[in-house]
Order: sequence, then structure tokens, then C-alpha cells
Amino acid sequence: MSTQHKEQRVAVFADIQNMYYSAKNLFNAKVDFGRVLKEALAGRKLIRAFAYVIKADVGSEREFFEALGQRGFEVREKELQTFYGGAKKGDWDVGLCMDVIRMLPKIDVMVLVSGDGDYVDLANYARSQGVKTEVVAFGKTTSSKLLEVADNFIDISKNPSKYLISFARNTQPLEESNGDNVK
Repeated sequence: MSTQHKEQRVAVFADIQNMYYSAKNLFNAKVDFGRVLKEALAGRKLIRAFAYVIKADVGSEREFFEALGQRGFEVREKELQTFYGGAKKGDWDVGLCMDVIRMLPKIDVMVLVSGDGDYVDLANYARSQGVKTEVVAFGKTTSSKLLEVADNFIDISKNPSKYLISFARNTQPLEESNGDNVK
């Protein structure tokens, strides 16, 4: 675990799709990104917080994007791409990485809110530049390689009631529930 000081300059980079699907699949719940941001900062200086979202033209996404902004995130939106044949793709991996690279000279700590193993090289690069790397995600869906390079890890799964907004009354992991929802 890395040492935290209140004078550290922190930037937060939240891969919203990664966190959304992990919360939905593991707990049938939504992430409370305001709480995640507060915990990630741990009383330190926020320089910038980015939330990377995909616009899929579903009814409630506009309100969700606005709520992220109200909680302190700069929302970065990208259109969902539909390819010939119907395949769909929407990810922010390269855009998130470019924002991190641009921010590295201005920060002491990079907080990645994602368990995606595609960010291992980014985390290694940030560390090579003297920037501490912290990860906030779900332990069960976080890349083991990402955990190896992180200076600190907050596992949302260990305290779901603190970080999640329930879809249903039950926020226990689905595989531990009554069995009706097991994949």
C-alpha cells in the first residue's frame, strides 16, 4: 500500500463502461461514482477527474452524464460505433491513456477506476515517470497484472454497500445469492 499525503496532487480516470458492467454482473447494482471519487481522493488535492462514457442513445444516459458532472467529473463522451454487419464497439482505452500522459507532469498520483488489464502498460509508464498508480475496481473482475503494478488497490467488492447503489434490495454478489441469478 502506498503512502498517502494530503498534499499529493491526484487525477482520477474512470472507465465508466468497465465499472458499470462489473457492478451489474456481480451485484446487480450501479456504482456510486461520487463515493468512489471521494474515497479515491482520500483527502488529497484533486487536480482533475475524468469520466469516460459511451453515448448509446438510451433514455436515461443524459441524466447519468449530468450526475457525473455534478459529482466532480469532467465527462468525456464518445459515440457508440456500429459496424457493417451490426457489430458494435465503444471504448475509451486510447483516449484515457492520452489524457493520463498529458496529466502526468501535473500530478503525483493517478487513480484508475477500472479493472481492465489493457491499462497495465499505462500504469507501468506512469510509475516510470514517478507517478503513483492506484486502482479502484472490483477484485473479481480486475486484471491480476494490473493489481501487480498498482501501488494501492481499493476493492469495491469488499464493501459493496459503501460504493454501490442497488438495483434490487440485495447487493450480495450474485453467485452468493439464492442461486436464481447465477450465470
